[in-house]
Amino acid sequence: MDSVRGQRGIHMLLAAEQEAQEIISKARNMKTARLKQAKDEAEWEATAYRASLEEDYKRKVSEASGSSGWNVKKLDEETEMKIQNLKDASSKVHGDVISMLLKHVTTV
Repeated sequence: MDSVRGQRGIHMLLAAEQEAQEIISKARNMKTARLKQAKDEAEWEATAYRASLEEDYKRKVSEASGSSGWNVKKLDEETEMKIQNLKDASSKVHGDVISMLLKHVTTV
């Protein structure tokens, strides 16, 4: 009877060990699947975030280029105004400069 009981105990231990190995194997498989799922989710989030940043960048670039046209127009207006001021200033002293040049050319 002890040998039968010992045999039964050994079988129970072997069955328990096999069941434990199956549980561990399932847990490892579930862990591997979850890690793969987490990696896929992280890649998707990174892609979405990258796309969002790229969209913001393109929007800012387009806004900057739109205001760039406005800056060019403003600079053109300022340049024209400065040119006109220089022409006005030169026309005021034009006569004085010609008379000074003639005086120095004709004086020996």
